[in-house]
Amino acid sequence: MQIDLNGQRLATTAKTLEGLLAEQGVDAGSVATALDGAFVPRGLRAATPLSEGAKVEVLSPMQGG
Repeated sequence: MQIDLNGQRLATTAKTLEGLLAEQGVDAGSVATALDGAFVPRGLRAATPLSEGAKVEVLSPMQGG
């Protein structure tokens, strides 16, 4: 299926948000996620299904000031 990951079109075989993070090699413990504009807590990622055209945001904390 095709989704948008951080604004980039991407083909994926992942069925869930957790699966997408694993597929992309993302350290799931150090990022925040949103699906179609709604925050998804870490504990719900495995139960959060992806669908065609989904908009996923994966955000990493940054230091600075």
